[in-house]
Amino acid sequence: MHRRMHHHHHHAGPHCCPPQHCPTQFEPPHFCPPEEFVRTNYIHTVVPHVQPAHITTVNKHIIDHQYHFPCTECVVEECCETHTLCEMPPDPCHMPHHHMGHHHHHMDHHHMCHHMDHHMGHHMGHHHMGY
Repeated sequence: MHRRMHHHHHHAGPHCCPPQHCPTQFEPPHFCPPEEFVRTNYIHTVVPHVQPAHITTVNKHIIDHQYHFPCTECVVEECCETHTLCEMPPDPCHMPHHHMGHHHHHMDHHHMCHHMDHHMGHHMGHHHMGY
């Protein structure tokens, strides 16, 4: 008796049907911890500072008082004469006798100086200084 073997045909996978689009479902939101951002605004403010300055100019006037003393000059010539008797003059009447020769009268440097007290030409100019 022959047994008939039934061979089962196995397929590679299930049959895929065309996809169907289902309506979108919404899950409740998941809240994450907040992320912090710092936004900086620069505000420019000008504050004027006024420092006044005053300049005083001092003009100093220097007055120079000059004193002048003019002087004139002259030359006065003075002459002094000296009369000196070195020996007695000879006496013609008593030439043979020499008793007079022992007495020599010396006028040692008898100066007859005539000093001129008034100097001619000495005129001093007077300078009057007015204050």
